[in-house]
Amino acid sequence: MQNSEAMALSAALLAVAGELTQRIHDGVVARGFEGVRPAHGFAFARLAPDGATVTDLAVHLGVTKQAASQLVDEIVRKGYAERRPHPEDARARLIVLTERGWDCTRAAEAAAADAVRTWADVLGEGEVRALLGQLGRIAPYGPIRPAW
Repeated sequence: MQNSEAMALSAALLAVAGELTQRIHDGVVARGFEGVRPAHGFAFARLAPDGATVTDLAVHLGVTKQAASQLVDEIVRKGYAERRPHPEDARARLIVLTERGWDCTRAAEAAAADAVRTWADVLGEGEVRALLGQLGRIAPYGPIRPAW
């Protein structure tokens, strides 16, 4: 593959990722969840299913503990998460999704499904499944981090 083709592929993948993030966000807002940002969704992914500490969240998001703490303050204030005593570490607090946070997460899943269905309208369901398999073979293992 030539450099220009590699750049075109890189640009296309980044454009699809950006559009997908925006469509999920728009779908979440359309389902009645105000005051959320795409970064919240990346945090919710780490908090589900069993919660996480601020340190865990910072590692997942690739940010400082201070930045993760500010994000936690925001989602707690908005009612999407709550702090609980950590069951194994008395010094730590466990951040868990509230019912509102779970509802928002389910709204994001529905919005993602809507977005992917439009791909199937263009490519066909078989091609979308093949794309999932191909991307799964090359995608790095680990957390999906927001582009700050």
